[in-house]
Amino acid sequence: MKKYQLYLLSILSGLLLAFAWFPHGFVPLLFIAFVPLLLIEHTVFQNQEKYKSRTVYFTSFIAFFIWNLLTTWWLKNASFGGAVIAIGLNTVFMSFVFLFFHKVKKRIGEKWGYVIFVSIWIAFEFLYHGDQISWPWLTLGNAFADSVDVIQWYEYTGIFGGSLWVLVVNCLLFSCYLSINKKKIISLIAVIGLPIISSFYLIISSNETCKPLTYKIVIVQPNIDPYNEKFSGTYEEQLQKMLKLAAQKTDSTTEYVVLPETALIEDIWEDELEQTSSVVTIKKFLTNFPNLKMIIGASTAKAYKPGEKLSETARKFYNSDGYYDAYNTAFQFDNTGKIQQYHKSKLVPGVEQMPLQFIFKYLEQFAMKMGGTSGSLGVQSTRTVFSSADNKFKFAPVICYESVYGEYVSNYIKNGANVIAVITNDGWWGNTPGHIQHLKLSSLRAIENRRCVVRSANTGISCFINPYGEIFQATNYWEPAVISGNIELNNNLTFYTRFGDYIGRIAMYSAFLLIIYSGLIRFRIIKRK
Repeated sequence: MKKYQLYLLSILSGLLLAFAWFPHGFVPLLFIAFVPLLLIEHTVFQNQEKYKSRTVYFTSFIAFFIWNLLTTWWLKNASFGGAVIAIGLNTVFMSFVFLFFHKVKKRIGEKWGYVIFVSIWIAFEFLYHGDQISWPWLTLGNAFADSVDVIQWYEYTGIFGGSLWVLVVNCLLFSCYLSINKKKIISLIAVIGLPIISSFYLIISSNETCKPLTYKIVIVQPNIDPYNEKFSGTYEEQLQKMLKLAAQKTDSTTEYVVLPETALIEDIWEDELEQTSSVVTIKKFLTNFPNLKMIIGASTAKAYKPGEKLSETARKFYNSDGYYDAYNTAFQFDNTGKIQQYHKSKLVPGVEQMPLQFIFKYLEQFAMKMGGTSGSLGVQSTRTVFSSADNKFKFAPVICYESVYGEYVSNYIKNGANVIAVITNDGWWGNTPGHIQHLKLSSLRAIENRRCVVRSANTGISCFINPYGEIFQATNYWEPAVISGNIELNNNLTFYTRFGDYIGRIAMYSAFLLIIYSGLIRFRIIKRK
């Protein structure tokens, strides 16, 4: 095979990956998207005297660059520099992972080739869900967010089960390309068909045990322009606008009103909550509905007392020696006088958090600005659950980017949450696939934990999502809206909720052992069989 043919194959692979991606892609293409790359790697492996390993890197770089560019180009609407960094780094990381697979395979041998590829790729995806350098948007299992009928088994595996499915099918197809036989065909049919059959079985069985929807929730989408109106109007005007929308659907039977991320733009100090004008206004609104509770987002700050231990994210006041932390916060208000709060803790790298700040803390001042936030926000270690006074309702307050992380959200469920509330602000990306992708990912969280999701998105799409990932009453993009609907409460824990991303951990440990084995061969401690 000539070198230019290898590069044509890499372009084909990149296009297949991109055209398979949701929300407008044809997801079955994902099952063949890696076959051209595997063929490139196999060609280089079989002709090591002709091709260098760098050929694997450069060809895979082209494929992954096309994939990243065509599926996440919309990041430029929020920050052109941020888009360049995200697309560029993600491409580099993916290419190194594919090269690493090739290097390990060269040492261990072709017999282990598919195991190496699958384990190293899923290990990479799993590690990319970490706290510092993290961008899991293109995790392969996410691609089925628009095809929830075939992935109901995510309640057992989470999204890494989807990644495993995609990679195994690609490996089987490539194996059939090299040499086809009856056993391989049967295996391929079984691997493709059994997950789909099991998914439809779970849907059918769920209809026999469905629960009544008896609890009324109101969702508000205020549609405040995050680039202009959000920071130009007064906080009183914007809050009144939201409460007027809420009042259109709220009555004595309404249990909760849910409003979006950072809806309260007043300067809120957490040690002075009761005196804050916005809080007083909300409490006055709630007195009209004795049983009503409200979940709403805000930007808050906490001042440290003299001698109090500072967090890693503490900032110094410009005009004094004191320190404070800034937070992206969710509040729950009710008529008991109790205020519950949660600080967003899965932060957007480079926007809300300076990655590896224990090393680069002095660079915090250069963190990109978006939505009025600069530097690193404060976080908390536990996933707070908002409870009603009678403990019937236990909401998981998931803020924006946090909804992308499966195991992170499942930790709310482990802490007792029986409903998921996603509050977000999706106007940064404009009317692009970005806000639609973000919406669809919430369907995966519903399936993984079998929980209803209520989603309030300023300038985005607000909706209800049932425990099977189906979306209801989706609002129009960039329009003020208010919707009401009924939800069910579920206190059972799924297999995935209990055990989290175990597939990612197994892949990580497997990859680690294979790498150690290849190292032992490399240094001639053992001989390759």
